[in-house]
Amino acid sequence: MASIRDIKRRRDSISSTEQITKAMKLISTVKLQKSKAKAEESKPYYGMMYDTIGSMLRKSGNIDHKYLKAGDSKRKAVIVITSNRGLAGGYNSNIVKLVHGNDNFTPELTDVYAVGRKGKEALARKGYKIAEDYSEVINEPIYRDAADITMELLDAFGQNRIGEIYLAYTSFKNTVTQIPTLKKLLPVEMEKGSEKTDLTLMNYEPDEDQVLDSIIPKYMSSMIYGALLEAVASENGARMAAMDSATNNAEEMIEELGLAYNRARQGSITQELTEIIAGANAIS
Repeated sequence: MASIRDIKRRRDSISSTEQITKAMKLISTVKLQKSKAKAEESKPYYGMMYDTIGSMLRKSGNIDHKYLKAGDSKRKAVIVITSNRGLAGGYNSNIVKLVHGNDNFTPELTDVYAVGRKGKEALARKGYKIAEDYSEVINEPIYRDAADITMELLDAFGQNRIGEIYLAYTSFKNTVTQIPTLKKLLPVEMEKGSEKTDLTLMNYEPDEDQVLDSIIPKYMSSMIYGALLEAVASENGARMAAMDSATNNAEEMIEELGLAYNRARQGSITQELTEIIAGANAIS
């Protein structure tokens, strides 16, 4: 049985940890409110961009465009959005599993464009090539960051260094639910619509090549920017939940150690009284 001193030291240590987890939970809660608002404000924009591109392509017939067919290269690029910090439950590991557990990606033929050190480090240990590191972007994402990443990837796609581009991030559903999500960005693939209006062909001015050359990079930038904002909100939500769980666990452990401390103290007092009585009897 642990001594009174050991129990007290352990209880004090857990109490200090509880104070830290409480503080981190409060910080994550404040950050979550801000990041959640940004994600919700931008979601209609990139959601409409996705629907618009889908509608255009469904009504365009068969277009032979470089962004609508896979490149000659067998290498695939995946933008992996994680965090720079841990203590967020399974937030980072879920994205790593999403990529590493997917049959489309092998370490030998996959280039990782990492946004977040945790995902970069985990995938590098598994043998994936880290083509670019944009870890600082996740601290405060702006649209310009997404546009720069898009231009870098489109340049690699145009030079046939990569043949397909994917996006792996955590979609924010609500405060307690975040969904690891994988989307294919290039070549652009949209589900064929079944409505009669889809049979009306789209007219392009001046021509489809110039229009798609202009709008698809904006579509990609919008999708990446939206993913960055959702990832930040998801990270703060996951960290808040993890710190709340850690705080609750600490409280339970402190309560159990309190009972153990009282039992040990009571046993020590009983033993001292027994020794005193035994000594008094021996004298008499």
